[in-house]
Amino acid sequence: MRRALKQRAGRRQLIALETDLLAELRALRHRVPHLAGGLVASVDGLLIAHDTHGTEPTGLAALTAAALGLAQRLADTTGQGDFRESLVRGEHGYVATYAAGSACVLTVLAHPDVNVGRLHLEARRSAERVGVLLEDSLGPKEVG
Repeated sequence: MRRALKQRAGRRQLIALETDLLAELRALRHRVPHLAGGLVASVDGLLIAHDTHGTEPTGLAALTAAALGLAQRLADTTGQGDFRESLVRGEHGYVATYAAGSACVLTVLAHPDVNVGRLHLEARRSAERVGVLLEDSLGPKEVG
């Protein structure tokens, strides 16, 4: 019986966490005009929460992990320190990834007319809040 209650409490905690993460993603979308969506994923590519439309979030989370591995290696090899963020500019917009705590990342999609400075400012703040939410809810070793 106690085990079942613990499992239910764990599920409730995960649902509350997902609700908080979705609220943060939506708030970011509201603060940054021309933001198309975003997601939170573990560094190994597991989707945690998303607010994406028209983009398959599970695949994007996996691609984010692959790109993160390259970005981490590049930063390390060039002596730039730990990964903080990366930005990819394509013909039709941007994909930006930000460290969110020690085990997760925030990835956002933006249209080509986004103000990149505003995107960085707001997404960095959101990534910090996401990292705190995750570590407060799950503990630093249980994320991902």
